[in-house]
Amino acid sequence: MALKSLMVHLDQSKRAMARLELAASLARQHQARLIGVFGQLASSQRVGVVTTWPTHAYTEAAEASKVAFEKATSGLLKAEWRDVNRGGEAEVLFRITELARHADLVIMGQHDDMAKSHVPADLVGEVVLNSGRPVLILPYIGTFPEVAKRPLIAWCNAREAARALNDAIPLIEGCNEATVLSFATTAEGARSSCDEVTGHLACHGIQVTSEITLVSDIGIMDMLLNRAADLGSDLLVMGAHTHIGLPFVSRGAGTRYILRHMTVPVLMSN
Repeated sequence: MALKSLMVHLDQSKRAMARLELAASLARQHQARLIGVFGQLASSQRVGVVTTWPTHAYTEAAEASKVAFEKATSGLLKAEWRDVNRGGEAEVLFRITELARHADLVIMGQHDDMAKSHVPADLVGEVVLNSGRPVLILPYIGTFPEVAKRPLIAWCNAREAARALNDAIPLIEGCNEATVLSFATTAEGARSSCDEVTGHLACHGIQVTSEITLVSDIGIMDMLLNRAADLGSDLLVMGAHTHIGLPFVSRGAGTRYILRHMTVPVLMSN
């Protein structure tokens, strides 16, 4: 499926501009509509102070976001900025997830535990799990003017991995080099499964190399991130809330780990 409708989440954090710039670049590349969705938590209020909604601080942040969006999307055929206009955590989670369902790809940012947060800590996980759409997540550290020139695809022959693989195809078509990495406890069947993946991608003109890594412990996610670093990957593709290689690892454990420790942009599908 072609990428013709993109959504980027915006707030007043320092990293919002990096997401916006990448989203605008992808929109130009794919001649897609770009919707910028501004949504963040209400600022804390002093006890005894009665305020109306939206607060002055929220209005100022929203207006600044709109100006930045209009500047970044100048020249795009279709660009639209929207304000969630909600300040409660449950409302922000619900509304952003709901809007994400109407995009081909959602661009979001990794939560930074060490910085002041303007959104719920589990926002990305909520959208990944419940929107039904692929989510491209940018790390809170590093610059990523473009992605998917050297993708690394985590493969485990599961439904979620297959979904992520196909969702990534519009992004990785025309890439310079791609790698499929499969984790397994035994080599039996792993090579055949990887061969099926490479054959499927070849039908889309994507040439890949495949690797099989045998594992016997639960350090898979660290191994995955280390391999991404070794290969100089600029995109990690993986299914969310599934088993990666080891069936005794609880569902979602790997997803949560990657969301906390990611060092490259990650495309997740569920």
